Amino acid sequence: MPFIDISAVSKTFGNTKILENINLDINLDIEQGQFVVFVGPSGCGKSTLLRMISGLEDVSAGTISIENEVVNDVEPALRGVAMVFQSYALYPHMTTFQNVSFGLRMAHKTRDFIAGRVQQAAGILQLDKLLERKPGQLSGGQKQRVAIGRAIVREPRVFLFDEPLSNLDAELRVQMRAELMDLHRRLGTTMIYVTHDQVEAMTLADKMVVMSGGRIQQAGAPLALYDDPDNQFVAGFVGSPKMNFLPATLVSADAAGAHLKSIGGGGSAVLPIADIAATPGPVSIGIRPEHLRLVAEGAAPAGLVLEGKVVIVEELGAESFVHLDLPDNTRIIVRAGRDAGRLGHTARVALDFERALLFAADGLRLRGRGLVR
Repeated sequence: MPFIDISAVSKTFGNTKILENINLDINLDIEQGQFVVFVGPSGCGKSTLLRMISGLEDVSAGTISIENEVVNDVEPALRGVAMVFQSYALYPHMTTFQNVSFGLRMAHKTRDFIAGRVQQAAGILQLDKLLERKPGQLSGGQKQRVAIGRAIVREPRVFLFDEPLSNLDAELRVQMRAELMDLHRRLGTTMIYVTHDQVEAMTLADKMVVMSGGRIQQAGAPLALYDDPDNQFVAGFVGSPKMNFLPATLVSADAAGAHLKSIGGGGSAVLPIADIAATPGPVSIGIRPEHLRLVAEGAAPAGLVLEGKVVIVEELGAESFVHLDLPDNTRIIVRAGRDAGRLGHTARVALDFERALLFAADGLRLRGRGLVR
């Protein structure tokens, strides 16, 4: 049995549906010791789901179980979970020691017990030298570690993190991500983390749960979702820069592949995916920036080559991202080397169709028997 089981959960506020049977057709099981990240755009319901697991929100329908116990009606304090919020929520008049130990003091634990737990947490989080400081004397990263320490001393079955790094600057977020990964490795406790940042999700998660519109779109290992998305939303949300989508028309599909025309405004090609189950009509080709390459003038590579006007060049040092507008006004992004494109000039782009995906007009992935070799 899974450590945490979330089954057919829904949440409504009056007549407003926030979550509706969130894991319809998708099994959302969380194993003991996993680092699971709920990720999606603002308003998709990920924080609401986290609060339902913690007990801070009631479950309108469905069940949430922890270690085979349905916890729908169990008080938050009795669920064995600890939550770290986006806001540090530290008492400004208390020292780090007092903030970390607050929950234990309210539970009337002994002084020796409290001191031992706080010292243990302080050692894990490198707060040993900060125990007598008040929040006003701490940096943002140090405050967040204090908030995490307050959760650690409770020794919960599950840690819940609600966008805990969103108040930090970019450099500190990277540092804190590394610290959270190391903390998970050392504690081995189940952690559920909410973020809207898919880069953060991919770097932290053992299992990534992509949400949109109050439902889970896909769940799995980050690279599995990156390479093998189930729909156009997941394909476009996971990855930075996001996947390119080229409009096209499916003419026919057979053992040789998907025969396409009007690709990006005019090109024709055969996508080497055998025997897809789809009727002729509008489709989208999904292809990531690293699976496109700029073609030198005069070169004649095999396969389809598209032309577009360079409208943006993002120089990042070792590489650049070149944005091009195709004749049908579709914008695509190419991952390239330094000095790869010049603004206003026309560039030629070759597509690696063996790495391309195909999506139906409703956004669902069109799959076949595999690549035609």
